[in-house]
Amino acid sequence: MRQAPETEGTDREGRDAQGPKSDGPETQGQVHDAVRGNWVDRLAPAWARPYLRLSRADRPIGTWLLLLPCWWGLLLAALAEGRFGAEEAWIGLGCALGAWLMRGAGCTWNDITDRDFDGRVARTASRPIPSGQVSLRSAATWMGLQALVAFGILLTFNGTAILMGIASLALVCLYPFAKRFTWWPQVFLGLAFNWGALLAWAAVTGSLSLAPVLLYCAGIAWTLFYDTIYAHQDKEDDALIGVKSTARLFAENTPHYLRLFMAVSVLLLAAAVIAALVPQANLLVLTLALGGPWAFGWHMVWQMRRLDIDDPDTCMRLFRSNRDAGLIPVLFLAVALLA
Repeated sequence: MRQAPETEGTDREGRDAQGPKSDGPETQGQVHDAVRGNWVDRLAPAWARPYLRLSRADRPIGTWLLLLPCWWGLLLAALAEGRFGAEEAWIGLGCALGAWLMRGAGCTWNDITDRDFDGRVARTASRPIPSGQVSLRSAATWMGLQALVAFGILLTFNGTAILMGIASLALVCLYPFAKRFTWWPQVFLGLAFNWGALLAWAAVTGSLSLAPVLLYCAGIAWTLFYDTIYAHQDKEDDALIGVKSTARLFAENTPHYLRLFMAVSVLLLAAAVIAALVPQANLLVLTLALGGPWAFGWHMVWQMRRLDIDDPDTCMRLFRSNRDAGLIPVLFLAVALLA
Protein backbone atom coordinates (compact mmCIF):
# COMPACT_ATOMS: atom_id res chain seq x y z
CA MET A 1 0.00 0.00 0.00
CA ARG A 2 1.05 3.57 -0.34
CA GLN A 3 3.14 4.92 2.49
CA ALA A 4 4.90 8.15 3.33
CA PRO A 5 7.23 9.30 0.56
CA GLU A 6 9.98 6.74 0.41
CA THR A 7 10.94 5.53 -3.04
CA GLU A 8 13.87 6.61 -5.12
CA GLY A 9 13.13 4.85 -8.36
CA THR A 10 11.54 1.85 -9.97
CA ASP A 11 12.34 -0.66 -12.66
CA ARG A 12 9.39 -2.90 -13.33
CA GLU A 13 11.18 -5.18 -15.78
CA GLY A 14 11.99 -8.51 -14.22
CA ARG A 15 10.06 -7.85 -11.00
CA ASP A 16 7.06 -9.53 -9.48
CA ALA A 17 4.99 -9.19 -6.33
CA GLN A 18 7.82 -10.58 -4.23
CA GLY A 19 10.43 -8.10 -5.43
CA PRO A 20 13.17 -8.05 -8.06
CA LYS A 21 14.75 -11.13 -9.47
CA SER A 22 18.05 -11.76 -7.80
CA ASP A 23 21.23 -11.20 -9.75
CA GLY A 24 23.31 -12.60 -6.91
CA PRO A 25 23.63 -12.73 -3.13
CA GLU A 26 23.97 -8.97 -2.83
CA THR A 27 20.42 -8.40 -4.13
CA GLN A 28 18.69 -10.94 -1.90
CA GLY A 29 15.78 -9.27 -0.15
CA GLN A 30 15.89 -6.11 -2.27
CA VAL A 31 12.68 -4.15 -1.94
CA HIS A 32 10.53 -4.02 -5.05
CA ASP A 33 10.65 -0.23 -5.53
CA ALA A 34 14.27 0.38 -4.53
CA VAL A 35 16.82 1.57 -7.05
CA ARG A 36 18.70 -1.34 -8.55
CA GLY A 37 22.30 -1.20 -7.35
CA ASN A 38 21.66 1.16 -4.42
CA TRP A 39 24.30 1.43 -1.71
CA VAL A 40 22.38 -0.65 0.84
CA ASP A 41 22.20 -3.65 -1.48
CA ARG A 42 25.80 -3.25 -2.65
CA LEU A 43 27.78 -2.11 0.38
CA ALA A 44 25.91 -2.66 3.64
CA PRO A 45 26.65 -5.79 5.68
CA ALA A 46 24.08 -8.51 5.07
CA TRP A 47 22.82 -8.40 8.68
CA ALA A 48 22.15 -4.64 8.43
CA ARG A 49 20.33 -4.57 5.10
CA PRO A 50 16.82 -5.46 6.36
CA TYR A 51 16.99 -2.70 8.98
CA LEU A 52 18.31 -0.12 6.53
CA ARG A 53 15.52 -1.12 4.15
CA LEU A 54 13.02 -0.57 6.96
CA SER A 55 14.45 2.94 7.31
CA ARG A 56 14.25 3.48 3.52
CA ALA A 57 18.01 4.14 3.41
CA ASP A 58 17.90 2.59 -0.07
CA ARG A 59 15.25 5.17 -1.09
CA PRO A 60 16.42 8.60 0.16
CA ILE A 61 13.83 10.84 -1.48
CA GLY A 62 11.66 10.81 1.65
CA THR A 63 14.54 12.08 3.77
CA TRP A 64 14.98 14.99 1.38
CA LEU A 65 11.29 15.84 1.52
CA LEU A 66 11.41 15.82 5.32
CA LEU A 67 14.64 17.83 5.47
CA LEU A 68 13.94 20.59 2.95
CA PRO A 69 11.23 22.40 4.97
CA CYS A 70 13.70 22.40 7.89
CA TRP A 71 16.24 24.20 5.74
CA TRP A 72 13.57 26.62 4.50
CA GLY A 73 12.79 27.53 8.10
CA LEU A 74 16.46 27.74 9.10
CA LEU A 75 17.52 30.00 6.23
CA LEU A 76 14.49 32.25 6.39
CA ALA A 77 14.96 32.68 10.15
CA ALA A 78 18.66 33.42 9.63
CA LEU A 79 17.73 36.09 7.08
CA ALA A 80 15.17 37.58 9.44
CA GLU A 81 17.70 37.63 12.29
CA GLY A 82 20.52 38.87 10.07
CA ARG A 83 23.00 36.18 11.04
CA PHE A 84 24.32 32.78 10.07
CA GLY A 85 27.11 31.45 12.25
CA ALA A 86 28.28 28.25 13.88
CA GLU A 87 25.03 27.77 15.79
CA GLU A 88 22.91 28.03 12.64
CA ALA A 89 25.30 25.72 10.78
CA TRP A 90 24.87 23.11 13.51
CA ILE A 91 21.09 23.48 13.35
CA GLY A 92 21.27 22.76 9.62
CA LEU A 93 23.44 19.68 10.17
CA GLY A 94 21.37 18.55 13.14
CA CYS A 95 18.22 18.81 11.03
CA ALA A 96 19.83 16.67 8.33
CA LEU A 97 20.83 13.96 10.80
CA GLY A 98 17.49 14.17 12.57
CA ALA A 99 15.57 13.97 9.30
CA TRP A 100 17.41 10.78 8.32
CA LEU A 101 16.80 9.21 11.72
CA MET A 102 13.19 10.28 12.20
CA ARG A 103 12.24 9.43 8.65
CA GLY A 104 13.70 5.99 9.33
CA ALA A 105 11.83 5.66 12.62
CA GLY A 106 8.61 6.90 11.00
CA CYS A 107 8.89 4.50 8.07
CA THR A 108 9.56 1.64 10.48
CA TRP A 109 6.42 2.63 12.38
CA ASN A 110 4.50 2.72 9.08
CA ASP A 111 5.65 -0.79 8.22
CA ILE A 112 4.71 -2.09 11.66
CA THR A 113 1.19 -0.66 11.50
CA ASP A 114 0.65 -1.58 7.83
CA ARG A 115 2.25 -5.02 7.79
CA ASP A 116 -1.01 -6.77 6.88
CA PHE A 117 -1.86 -4.32 4.10
CA ASP A 118 1.68 -4.37 2.67
CA GLY A 119 1.62 -8.10 2.17
CA ARG A 120 -1.40 -7.74 -0.14
CA VAL A 121 0.08 -5.12 -2.50
CA ALA A 122 2.63 -6.04 -5.18
CA ARG A 123 4.82 -2.96 -4.68
CA THR A 124 5.08 -3.40 -0.90
CA ALA A 125 4.99 -7.17 -0.38
CA SER A 126 8.80 -7.34 -0.56
CA ARG A 127 9.30 -4.98 2.40
CA PRO A 128 11.24 -6.45 5.33
CA ILE A 129 8.32 -7.19 7.66
CA PRO A 130 5.78 -8.80 5.25
CA SER A 131 8.59 -10.68 3.47
CA GLY A 132 9.86 -12.08 6.78
CA GLN A 133 13.30 -10.41 6.77
CA VAL A 134 12.65 -8.69 10.12
CA SER A 135 10.48 -9.74 13.04
CA LEU A 136 7.96 -7.38 14.59
CA ARG A 137 9.94 -7.17 17.83
CA SER A 138 13.20 -6.41 16.02
CA ALA A 139 11.49 -3.72 13.96
CA ALA A 140 10.11 -2.07 17.09
CA THR A 141 13.54 -2.12 18.72
CA TRP A 142 15.12 -0.58 15.61
CA MET A 143 12.48 2.14 15.57
CA GLY A 144 13.19 2.98 19.20
CA LEU A 145 16.94 3.19 18.66
CA GLN A 146 16.57 5.62 15.76
CA ALA A 147 14.16 7.82 17.70
CA LEU A 148 16.46 7.81 20.73
CA VAL A 149 19.49 9.02 18.76
CA ALA A 150 17.34 11.68 17.07
CA PHE A 151 16.19 12.84 20.51
CA GLY A 152 19.81 13.20 21.58
CA ILE A 153 20.41 15.56 18.66
CA LEU A 154 17.24 17.49 19.46
CA LEU A 155 18.50 18.11 22.99
CA THR A 156 21.30 20.27 21.57
CA PHE A 157 18.70 22.83 20.38
CA ASN A 158 16.95 25.43 22.53
CA GLY A 159 13.98 24.67 24.76
CA THR A 160 11.32 25.84 22.32
CA ALA A 161 12.71 23.65 19.55
CA ILE A 162 12.91 20.67 21.91
CA LEU A 163 9.23 21.06 22.78
CA MET A 164 8.38 21.40 19.08
CA GLY A 165 10.26 18.18 18.33
CA ILE A 166 8.48 16.25 21.06
CA ALA A 167 5.10 17.56 19.87
CA SER A 168 5.78 16.24 16.35
CA LEU A 169 5.63 12.65 17.62
CA ALA A 170 1.84 12.82 17.79
CA LEU A 171 1.66 13.51 14.05
CA VAL A 172 4.18 10.79 13.25
CA CYS A 173 2.18 8.24 15.23
CA LEU A 174 -1.15 9.27 13.72
CA TYR A 175 -0.23 9.39 10.04
CA PRO A 176 -0.26 5.63 9.24
CA PHE A 177 -3.87 5.39 10.42
CA ALA A 178 -5.17 8.41 8.47
CA LYS A 179 -5.77 6.46 5.26
CA ARG A 180 -8.17 4.24 7.18
CA PHE A 181 -10.60 7.03 8.11
CA THR A 182 -10.14 9.94 5.67
CA TRP A 183 -9.77 10.54 1.96
CA TRP A 184 -7.15 13.17 2.83
CA PRO A 185 -4.24 11.23 4.42
CA GLN A 186 -1.90 13.51 2.47
CA VAL A 187 -2.93 16.35 4.78
CA PHE A 188 -1.71 14.36 7.78
CA LEU A 189 1.51 13.57 5.92
CA GLY A 190 1.94 17.27 5.21
CA LEU A 191 1.39 18.17 8.85
CA ALA A 192 4.12 15.73 9.87
CA PHE A 193 6.61 16.21 7.04
CA ASN A 194 6.69 20.01 7.21
CA TRP A 195 6.89 20.37 10.99
CA GLY A 196 10.60 20.98 10.60
CA ALA A 197 9.90 24.43 9.15
CA LEU A 198 8.48 25.44 12.53
CA LEU A 199 11.13 23.59 14.52
CA ALA A 200 14.10 25.05 12.64
CA TRP A 201 12.71 28.57 12.86
CA ALA A 202 12.24 28.12 16.61
CA ALA A 203 15.76 26.69 16.93
CA VAL A 204 17.16 29.93 15.47
CA THR A 205 14.85 32.52 17.00
CA GLY A 206 13.55 30.82 20.16
CA SER A 207 9.93 31.57 19.24
CA LEU A 208 7.33 31.37 16.47
CA SER A 209 5.66 34.09 14.41
CA LEU A 210 3.53 34.53 11.29
CA ALA A 211 6.36 33.78 8.85
CA PRO A 212 7.09 30.18 9.95
CA VAL A 213 3.36 29.40 10.14
CA LEU A 214 2.95 30.57 6.52
CA LEU A 215 6.02 28.53 5.58
CA TYR A 216 4.53 25.46 7.27
CA CYS A 217 1.25 25.85 5.41
CA ALA A 218 3.12 26.29 2.11
CA GLY A 219 4.86 22.99 2.77
CA ILE A 220 1.58 21.24 3.48
CA ALA A 221 0.18 22.41 0.14
CA TRP A 222 3.39 21.21 -1.56
CA THR A 223 3.02 17.80 0.10
CA LEU A 224 -0.54 17.54 -1.19
CA PHE A 225 0.88 18.25 -4.65
CA TYR A 226 3.70 15.71 -4.73
CA ASP A 227 2.08 12.98 -2.65
CA THR A 228 -1.10 12.96 -4.71
CA ILE A 229 1.11 12.31 -7.75
CA TYR A 230 2.87 9.55 -5.81
CA ALA A 231 -0.42 7.98 -4.68
CA HIS A 232 -1.57 7.44 -8.26
CA GLN A 233 0.90 4.53 -8.48
CA ASP A 234 -1.16 2.48 -6.04
CA LYS A 235 -4.71 3.64 -6.71
CA GLU A 236 -5.88 0.30 -8.11
CA ASP A 237 -4.46 -1.75 -5.24
CA ASP A 238 -5.69 0.84 -2.74
CA ALA A 239 -9.21 0.53 -4.15
CA LEU A 240 -9.12 -3.27 -3.81
CA ILE A 241 -8.07 -3.20 -0.14
CA GLY A 242 -10.10 -0.14 0.86
CA VAL A 243 -7.28 2.34 1.48
CA LYS A 244 -8.17 5.99 0.94
CA SER A 245 -6.05 8.69 -0.74
CA THR A 246 -6.41 11.98 -2.58
CA ALA A 247 -5.45 10.15 -5.78
CA ARG A 248 -8.57 8.02 -5.50
CA LEU A 249 -10.67 10.97 -4.35
CA PHE A 250 -9.65 13.31 -7.19
CA ALA A 251 -9.39 10.61 -9.90
CA GLU A 252 -9.51 12.26 -13.34
CA ASN A 253 -9.85 15.71 -11.75
CA THR A 254 -6.38 15.38 -10.25
CA PRO A 255 -4.71 17.99 -12.54
CA HIS A 256 -7.23 20.62 -11.42
CA TYR A 257 -6.45 20.01 -7.74
CA LEU A 258 -2.71 19.85 -8.35
CA ARG A 259 -2.81 23.28 -9.96
CA LEU A 260 -4.67 24.56 -6.91
CA PHE A 261 -2.10 23.09 -4.50
CA MET A 262 0.70 24.48 -6.65
CA ALA A 263 -0.74 28.00 -6.54
CA VAL A 264 -1.38 27.87 -2.80
CA SER A 265 2.12 26.61 -2.00
CA VAL A 266 3.80 29.29 -4.10
CA LEU A 267 1.64 32.12 -2.71
CA LEU A 268 2.14 31.01 0.90
CA LEU A 269 5.87 30.57 0.43
CA ALA A 270 6.11 34.08 -1.00
CA ALA A 271 3.96 35.43 1.84
CA ALA A 272 6.29 33.78 4.38
CA VAL A 273 9.31 35.45 2.79
CA ILE A 274 7.57 38.83 2.81
CA ALA A 275 6.41 38.47 6.42
CA ALA A 276 9.93 37.57 7.55
CA LEU A 277 11.94 40.09 5.54
CA VAL A 278 9.85 43.22 4.99
CA PRO A 279 10.68 44.54 8.50
CA GLN A 280 14.35 44.59 7.42
CA ALA A 281 13.52 46.89 4.50
CA ASN A 282 16.39 45.39 2.45
CA LEU A 283 15.06 45.37 -1.11
CA LEU A 284 17.91 43.32 -2.58
CA VAL A 285 17.60 40.54 0.02
CA LEU A 286 13.81 40.47 -0.34
CA THR A 287 14.01 40.29 -4.14
CA LEU A 288 16.54 37.46 -4.09
CA ALA A 289 14.54 35.52 -1.53
CA LEU A 290 11.32 35.94 -3.51
CA GLY A 291 13.04 34.36 -6.49
CA GLY A 292 12.76 31.05 -4.63
CA PRO A 293 8.94 30.79 -4.66
CA TRP A 294 8.89 32.00 -8.28
CA ALA A 295 11.33 29.32 -9.52
CA PHE A 296 9.76 26.73 -7.22
CA GLY A 297 6.42 27.35 -8.92
CA TRP A 298 7.92 26.99 -12.39
CA HIS A 299 9.34 23.62 -11.43
CA MET A 300 5.84 22.44 -10.49
CA VAL A 301 4.51 23.81 -13.79
CA TRP A 302 7.16 21.68 -15.51
CA GLN A 303 5.89 18.66 -13.58
CA MET A 304 2.29 19.35 -14.57
CA ARG A 305 3.22 19.47 -18.27
CA ARG A 306 4.63 15.95 -18.01
CA LEU A 307 2.03 14.43 -15.72
CA ASP A 308 0.27 11.22 -16.74
CA ILE A 309 -1.69 9.92 -13.77
CA ASP A 310 -2.16 6.54 -15.47
CA ASP A 311 1.57 5.92 -15.94
CA PRO A 312 3.18 4.79 -12.66
CA ASP A 313 6.71 5.31 -13.97
CA THR A 314 5.96 8.92 -14.86
CA CYS A 315 4.34 9.50 -11.48
CA MET A 316 7.43 8.12 -9.77
CA ARG A 317 9.82 10.29 -11.77
CA LEU A 318 7.79 13.43 -11.09
CA PHE A 319 7.49 12.59 -7.41
CA ARG A 320 11.26 12.16 -7.13
CA SER A 321 11.84 15.46 -8.95
CA ASN A 322 10.39 17.29 -5.95
CA ARG A 323 13.76 17.00 -4.27
CA ASP A 324 15.00 19.49 -6.84
CA ALA A 325 11.84 21.59 -6.49
CA GLY A 326 12.39 21.89 -2.74
CA LEU A 327 16.07 22.71 -3.16
CA ILE A 328 15.25 25.75 -5.31
CA PRO A 329 14.02 27.93 -2.39
CA VAL A 330 17.02 26.72 -0.37
CA LEU A 331 19.35 27.99 -3.09
CA PHE A 332 17.69 31.40 -3.38
CA LEU A 333 17.55 31.89 0.40
CA ALA A 334 21.22 30.95 0.69
CA VAL A 335 22.14 33.47 -2.02
CA ALA A 336 20.07 36.11 -0.23
CA LEU A 337 22.09 35.42 2.93
CA LEU A 338 25.26 36.25 1.03
CA ALA A 339 23.89 39.53 -0.37
